[in-house]
Amino acid sequence: MRYIPILTALSLALAANVALAASAGQAAPDFSVSDSAGKAVRLSDYQGKFVVLEWTNPDCPFVQKHYNSANMPALQKEWGAKDVVWLTVNSTNRSSSEFKTGAQMNAWMQAHGAAQKAVLIDGDSATGMKYAAKTTPHMFVIDPKGDIVYAGAIDDKRSTRPEDTKTATNYVRVALNEAMAGKPVTTPNTTPYGCTVKY
Repeated sequence: MRYIPILTALSLALAANVALAASAGQAAPDFSVSDSAGKAVRLSDYQGKFVVLEWTNPDCPFVQKHYNSANMPALQKEWGAKDVVWLTVNSTNRSSSEFKTGAQMNAWMQAHGAAQKAVLIDGDSATGMKYAAKTTPHMFVIDPKGDIVYAGAIDDKRSTRPEDTKTATNYVRVALNEAMAGKPVTTPNTTPYGCTVKY
């Protein structure tokens, strides 16, 4: 019987850890995740560069909004050209019916004109849980020192309508423009919107 309180405490601690997403002002948790080709990718490999982490799930209508409108691929191309490392993370657990293999993710991204540095297959959801990524999409901007300077939604139009991307304030673009100019990010944390990550 004495083990029950310990197990309860551990369960609550895990739940609290998942509930509290990584936020601006914190050091970005390091990780090592295989990309869609099976190669290990470590966040620490890109220290000294700006990095964007984009949580994704092709089955999510909110993700589809940003890819069908070409909004996400355009951002990837825009910032990739400025030497920003864009990493797309799929933390859908292997046990989920929505899990996608590396080949499936590559095919979907290619069909949508994506241009990220790598697509990461976080099949055990470990990296998603480190960041407590809540939704797809959920965005993080990391500076060259390895600190999170923006965390949250991609923009301020919390809808699945592709046309809304044209009039939205894109928080990721704003954060990158400000941070790369050496300015503090005006809106460092927002509440992400989208589908829940399928842990």
